Amino acid sequence: MPNNAPIRRGPHHPVGALVSAIPDKLYFRIGEVARLCEVPAYVLRFWESEFAQLRPNKGGTGQRLYRRRDVEMALRVKSLLKEEGYTIPGARAVLKSEFRGKEKETPQLSLIDSGSHSKPASEAKQLRAMRRELEALAAMLARPIETLPGVQKSRAAQKPAPQSIRSSRRT
Repeated sequence: MPNNAPIRRGPHHPVGALVSAIPDKLYFRIGEVARLCEVPAYVLRFWESEFAQLRPNKGGTGQRLYRRRDVEMALRVKSLLKEEGYTIPGARAVLKSEFRGKEKETPQLSLIDSGSHSKPASEAKQLRAMRRELEALAAMLARPIETLPGVQKSRAAQKPAPQSIRSSRRT
């Protein structure tokens, strides 16, 4: 393929259509992601250096292993740069704002049932009781097993007598 040939081979597809076309796999290699995004692998490596949200795992051999969310992020980056006409700093700002928006949408689970807004004093009592219980558990876990009540050391668990490593010489 000549250097000036277009990267895209087929008709233009919206990002949503490509996201649904991602195979159901745990990990993707960079070549597979490059084919899905219709960009060369070096472009993906460059995007990794420019966008903090695009960080594939690297295996023991240093090979990039993309998860589905990484592939979706690469498709989103491509959409912002190629189709929506953003510059790299502009696309970076859009992704940051989208990421912040998702953080705000995720509800935080409270430790105590927030439906009962009876009294702050009763919530404080519940927290103190939970703390005492957790401290008791931590103290119990810190003790050696032999000192716990109801636990006896069995003969099999006792340390066997050391044996000589050297075999006796025959004469």
